[in-house]
Amino acid sequence: MATVYDIARQAGVSTATVSRVLHGSSLVRPETRQRVVDVIERLGFVPNGSAQGLSMRRKDIIGLVALERGADEIDIERSSQLYVDEIVHAVEGVLRGTEISLLLSFGPRGESFQRRIQTLSGKVDGLLMAEDVLPAGQLAALAKRVPLVLIAGAADAAGLDAVTVDNAAGVRAAVAHLTGVHGYRRLCFVGGPADSPDANQRLAAFGEAVRAAGGCGAEPAVHGDFSEASGSAAARALLARGAGPDAVVCANDQMAIGLMREFQRSGVDVPGRVAVTGFDDIYPARLTDPPLTTVSQPLRELGIRAARRLLDRIGAATLPPVAEVVSTLPPVAEVLPTHLVVRDSCGCRAAREG
Repeated sequence: MATVYDIARQAGVSTATVSRVLHGSSLVRPETRQRVVDVIERLGFVPNGSAQGLSMRRKDIIGLVALERGADEIDIERSSQLYVDEIVHAVEGVLRGTEISLLLSFGPRGESFQRRIQTLSGKVDGLLMAEDVLPAGQLAALAKRVPLVLIAGAADAAGLDAVTVDNAAGVRAAVAHLTGVHGYRRLCFVGGPADSPDANQRLAAFGEAVRAAGGCGAEPAVHGDFSEASGSAAARALLARGAGPDAVVCANDQMAIGLMREFQRSGVDVPGRVAVTGFDDIYPARLTDPPLTTVSQPLRELGIRAARRLLDRIGAATLPPVAEVVSTLPPVAEVLPTHLVVRDSCGCRAAREG
């Protein structure tokens, strides 16, 4: 089994530097940190229990980390509960009545946020991680040190507990409705960030669904960052192309709302001239004019399932004197169902929601 001394020798640094990297210290130069991390991942290093036993005692705190998306918050993002907010409230609901507290950390992708996560991992009993905020190697190494559950992570995160939704089925249902019920033939997709597993799965499913529909065409996709402002920018980009699509499928509701409002400000009738659909079914989706047809995913259930799984994982882990997370629980990848909620923005009359 590799030791701190092996890491230090192969990375060409002192054991003190290795210790700083393991504890997320900001005193290490980025190039040195990366060299140490590369060696740690190559050797599959796990901290020794006698060295970290004190830090592995139960703290009655779990952490939730997630990426910040979008530079500007406008309108619904200032006044409404959105994707991550729903998950946070669901996790807090699971913890209610226990002695366990929830510690939140949000940040942009990059080394600074990665260091913060490494530091946070030493202060909690387990971590909930929304999306892939760490590279695969760092994620695998972290999961050996602390119980961890992914929410909406990559499909290839083998060996880790994960809770996600059936993105493909949701997008297929939206495309089938637009093409089958309404007969739209020219469709366009407004995608999310390239580093988002959900966005990538939805984009891939859109292309497959349009091809399967027959007689339909997919115009070049426009990409945003899941924010309402990026949906507005996507609408402007589509308007600049000239002849637009019959229908636009958006990777989330915030972008769909921004897109729809920008179309309306430009005199483009929704759904008379172009239909719009979203994904998530956040509360503001039913309050827009027209109300947004969208794919509903069980946001609260995502948080509930992930939190319960993490508590099970923490309870089954062997805490001190062993620092490596040892559990009798096999990793579980759980996929929750999605369904289409038909309202007005696709061209239908609002369906009664029962």
